[in-house]
Amino acid sequence: MISSAITLVRLRWTLTLATLRKSAWQTVAYVFSAVLAAGTIIGTGVLAWFIGILPPFTVNADGFPLNILGSGGIVNIVVVLVGATMTIFIGFIQLMMLGEGSTMNPRKFALYGIADRNLQFGLLLSGLSGIPALTGVASLMLWTLAYRHMGPAVIISSLLAAVLAVITMMSISKLLIALSTTLVTSKRGKGAFYIFIVLTFVIICQLPNILVNSGVAFSLNTETWGAATTIVAWTPFGAAFQLPFDALTGAWAVLLARIAILAVTWIVCFAVCTWCLRHERLTIGANSPSETAKGIGAFAWMPDSASGAVSARLITYLKRAPRQAMTFAMPVLFLIIFAFQAHGISAVVWQSLIWCGWFMSVVESNGLAYDGRGFTMEVIAGVRGRTDRIGRVRVYVGIMVVYMVLLYLAGIVLVGALTGRWAQPDDLVTGLIFLAVGMGVALSGLGVAEVTSCVLMYPVASMDKPFSAPQGRAMAQGFFP
Repeated sequence: MISSAITLVRLRWTLTLATLRKSAWQTVAYVFSAVLAAGTIIGTGVLAWFIGILPPFTVNADGFPLNILGSGGIVNIVVVLVGATMTIFIGFIQLMMLGEGSTMNPRKFALYGIADRNLQFGLLLSGLSGIPALTGVASLMLWTLAYRHMGPAVIISSLLAAVLAVITMMSISKLLIALSTTLVTSKRGKGAFYIFIVLTFVIICQLPNILVNSGVAFSLNTETWGAATTIVAWTPFGAAFQLPFDALTGAWAVLLARIAILAVTWIVCFAVCTWCLRHERLTIGANSPSETAKGIGAFAWMPDSASGAVSARLITYLKRAPRQAMTFAMPVLFLIIFAFQAHGISAVVWQSLIWCGWFMSVVESNGLAYDGRGFTMEVIAGVRGRTDRIGRVRVYVGIMVVYMVLLYLAGIVLVGALTGRWAQPDDLVTGLIFLAVGMGVALSGLGVAEVTSCVLMYPVASMDKPFSAPQGRAMAQGFFP
């Protein structure tokens, strides 16, 4: 098993170096990633150094002692809760942005007869040898500087916790990817699951703002946060970050129990990933649902012209592609989130119309890459570019007008429910102003997107595998519109 895993690690870096030699853009992206990694490591070390200067205990404004660096103190609470949140976020980001990858995809090794367990262990080890994992280990090890005055036992346990935390993050990420690609097999199921994951991630990201703006965060005292920390520290997400504080108090039995929790988590994740790999190999292509075409869909009622055919094809793709449908759900989610944070101010709700206009143009910003073979057939047929743009604009303008009017009506209901004033003229006029601004943003953004989608394209996941990650997508998506 060890020799196979080492071979896969060497293969991973060999393929990476080969890609860098043949692609200048990949080299630029890799250098940029290395710079970000170095900045993360240095920033963590500097922050840890200054935190280590703080006194272990101090006195608050009311004259009561305040625990800062001790067990159950402020640093303990922040480290465990932030570390657990970071573990969950990394799992979501790995699932949404990176997916199962294209370099070390398990399907590429199906013909080589590698045992499932050996292959899974090698893929896990190759993931731990990448820049993100090495950056995480180095950063968490430098975080030990915050505990430099607490004794050698705390320092050693902190260094150990850095490695254990990264292994846990990688194991959970591999588990999420394996489950998402194995258990959800139908196109409709993958689409619904993709939309659910992305929307859940956005809601989690907005929770701090909702808690702060609603005043809930300020109503929680240190005891409440401490109780939450105690619970999280017994989960795989926060156990590793509690180890230095267990060593500080001499709770060695508790420390060993938390390490056991982490070890069991690795074993379970590894076993489930291996089962998913074996299950996918045995059932791939089996019981594939047959699809029966019912009519010609949008082609029946769109204009009988080349631009009408382009519009019909685009409508068909939008109905089937969860990758773009998720973007249409964002404005509704923002409308609900802003309503929770409005505090009776209607303009906070109405601003969602502007965000809606921006999201409408985001859908088309990489439109040709989503078209795939449909656009290839269009080029072979000799369709003019002007005709293609007219066909696409026709669809998106129609969606924008209907969507934003419905969002305006929903805003009227929410503003009335929040302020107690239903359909007042000043509220309606304010909403119309925001609707006009949002429509202007949508139309101008669509015009820009019709240009950028032709010259600034980046790879996208296929319709069948929305969680996959073609090479170059993550970096290009960060720079391109």
